[in-house]
Amino acid sequence: MKLIGLTGGIGMGKSAAAKILAGRGVPVSDTDLLARRVVEPGQPALEEIQRTFGPATIGPDGQLRRDALARIVFADPAARLNLEAITHPRIHALWKEQVELWRARETPLACVVIPLLFETGAENEFDATVCVACSGATQQKRLRERGWTTEQIRQRIAAQFPVEKKIAQAGFVLWNESGLDILAAQIDHILFRANARQS
Repeated sequence: MKLIGLTGGIGMGKSAAAKILAGRGVPVSDTDLLARRVVEPGQPALEEIQRTFGPATIGPDGQLRRDALARIVFADPAARLNLEAITHPRIHALWKEQVELWRARETPLACVVIPLLFETGAENEFDATVCVACSGATQQKRLRERGWTTEQIRQRIAAQFPVEKKIAQAGFVLWNESGLDILAAQIDHILFRANARQS
């Protein structure tokens, strides 16, 4: 089985690329979704977050208050590292478990989406790495359309490697400045090369 690690800057199109891959029949595990699973009510990670960051991070319904936690961890790099120490090992275990299921099924090609792929040193666990990128102006525009403030955008971009560094480390780059049809064409080219290597 060939395993692709998909990453990129925030707001640059990782989710769009993942949907296109899934539409091409490539199974995808998105660690953003796994990150939500590990902090569901009753999960050890949620209890640890409450102990570490205080009861204000948990709502009356027992759910994680993501806005309250984000205000803490994106304003304080040390706090963000504490959160990552709680969540990242659990997320890693979940996607590794999925990879083993794919291997057992003899899946020819699969993908794991990891925003912090290079930051966490996970690139060596993949046969190929792909970075989705766009210009800084387009990234800012997309994040503003999410309703984020200038400070929120600055903090979240600062929490990742510069996209130029991700591009330099990736085996393939998807330049997502235009429409989805252009992105899909680039993905098809990568899939063609990946399939050719398997032949």
